[in-house]
Amino acid sequence: MKIVFFGTPQFAVPTLEKLLNNCKFEVLAVVTQPDKRRERGNKLTPSPVKAIATAHNLPVWQPERVKKDTEILNQLKQSDADAFVVVAYGQILSSKILNMPKLGCINVHGSILPKYRGAAPIQWCLYNGETETGITTMLMDAGMDTGAMLQIATTPIELLDNAQDLAQRLAAIGGDLLVETLLKLESKEIQPIPQNNHEATYAPLIQKQDYVLDWSKSAIELHNQIRGFYPNCTAIFRDKPLKITASVPLATKSNGQLPPEFQGLSHKLPDLSNISEKPGIIVSIAKGIGAIVQTGEGLLLLREVQLAGKRPQSGWDFVNGSRLTVGEVFEMGS
Repeated sequence: MKIVFFGTPQFAVPTLEKLLNNCKFEVLAVVTQPDKRRERGNKLTPSPVKAIATAHNLPVWQPERVKKDTEILNQLKQSDADAFVVVAYGQILSSKILNMPKLGCINVHGSILPKYRGAAPIQWCLYNGETETGITTMLMDAGMDTGAMLQIATTPIELLDNAQDLAQRLAAIGGDLLVETLLKLESKEIQPIPQNNHEATYAPLIQKQDYVLDWSKSAIELHNQIRGFYPNCTAIFRDKPLKITASVPLATKSNGQLPPEFQGLSHKLPDLSNISEKPGIIVSIAKGIGAIVQTGEGLLLLREVQLAGKRPQSGWDFVNGSRLTVGEVFEMGS
């Protein structure tokens, strides 16, 4: 089966590798976003997908706007591909492109559709506290993740999973599901299923304000924000920005889902009904682990943080290095 692969970030790499390692597929070319300048050294850096394609000596096409690039459109048409596979490419394909391949354009999407259509499904499902997600393969149409579904694979979400953990797991699932989907589609073993638009939810691009931690929220809400938008959620501590990259919600209904080393912490803490300090105050220090902070409801253990310009460090190293004391306050980020 002849394939043109559209993809850009690391999430798309396992799917491309599955195609390259399967003798039933021939990847004709890869379409990816143009190289970008990265912070360190400001050097032009290829996308993860381009790096894999280059290592396999594949043609790589990097149009600024794929649906407006006449040369790329001609190359896509002349490829005579059986299918275009699209995994987190980052540009919208025109109807002209969608209609080119014999079997259509097949998308690998990181949610159980029709929930979490859009650019950031993994992040928003964590933010909303979902306990299950998955991968959906679908036939693309002109809408935003609105095409008919082909296959779905699910995976549970653990309480301490973050967006990076979940993306790695879903990427591996997506590669396997895509191969299965293509083979079944070719042999007409799949009947596409239209999505129920009334059940649709959306996962928009993440904005800067989504990273700001508001300590008046509950511990579980803050925890879901921190792991969902990992590693960028920020607070202010001692008048300087501080990223909080891993947390544990304590004294909440989620305690039963915690690893054993955290379950006993709640019993050692002051009775929540006796705590009257404002949200954001350090109420206790868990020896060997980190600071415990009062929130609008429940307590939040800071398991990993990152000072500006520094590498991430454990919550306990932060306690020791900054000489944290009970009664200090974390302010809302900006």
